[in-house]
Amino acid sequence: MTDAAGRTGEDAGPAGGDVVNQVEGYLLWQARITEAEERARAFTEPLEWLTTAQREQIEEHYVRDCLNRAKADLQRVADRCRALRGEYEERYRQLRARCLAFVIAGVAVVAAAALLAVAVTQS
Repeated sequence: MTDAAGRTGEDAGPAGGDVVNQVEGYLLWQARITEAEERARAFTEPLEWLTTAQREQIEEHYVRDCLNRAKADLQRVADRCRALRGEYEERYRQLRARCLAFVIAGVAVVAAAALLAVAVTQS
C-alpha cells in the first residue's frame, strides 16, 4: 500500500509522518532563524558608529522581533487551517447525508416501480 506521497512500506504510518513533519518544521524554523540573523546583520551594517556591544544588542533584538512575528504568523496560519478543516468536514458531512438521502429516495422509487409493475402484471 502506498501513502499520499507514493511511498510504500511500514514507515509510511502516522508515527513516521509525525517525525518527518517535526524534522521539516525544525529545519524550516532554523532557516527562519538564519534569515533573521542575516537581516539583522544587514540592518546594522550601515550603522558604522555602533559599538560592537550595541551592534550585538540591536541584532539580538531584531532577531527576537522577527521570530516573534514569525511565530504569530504561523499561529494565524495554523488557526485558519483548523477553521478551514472544520468547515470542510462539516460540508463533507452535509454532502454525505444528502447523497445518502438521494440513494434512499432512488431505492424507494425503484422499489415502488417494481411493486407497481408486479401489481399490474398480476391484475
